[in-house]
This record gives sequence, structure tokens and C-alpha cells, in this order.
Amino acid sequence: MSDRIRHAILDLALARGRKRSLCPSEVARALAPDWRPLMVEVRAAAAGMPEIIATQAGVEVYPRTPRGPIRLRLR
Repeated sequence: MSDRIRHAILDLALARGRKRSLCPSEVARALAPDWRPLMVEVRAAAAGMPEIIATQAGVEVYPRTPRGPIRLRLR
């Protein structure tokens, strides 16, 4: 599943472009109707992708550690 998640993150980020971000839940929703259990895997996959950065309140963060909502975008 992690390859599928990485591809979905990259596809959605590329579709948005460098200036816009996406919510990790958008990735999870694109992959499964029961998307909530995938949220930990989506954050973990994003953490291992050098081309993706995560932000929280506009500040870059490591995707696995922050509590609360984060956004993903192309580096």
C-alpha cells in the first residue's frame, strides 16, 4: 500500500502545483472509502518523500510528529 500512497501523494501534489497544498485526508479519501485508518500511513509515506514538505500553520514540520492538521505540498 505504501507505493500506492506515495504515488497518490505525488499525483495530487503535481495536480495542485508548487504554490498550493493538499490535506493528507485527500490522499486517504482517494484510496479508500474507509479512509480514516490510512491517515497514519499517509503521514508516514509523506515523511519519506524528499519532494514533499509538510506544514502546520505555515511552518514546515516533520509529517509524523505534529498533532492536528497538516498540509502537504511539493518542495
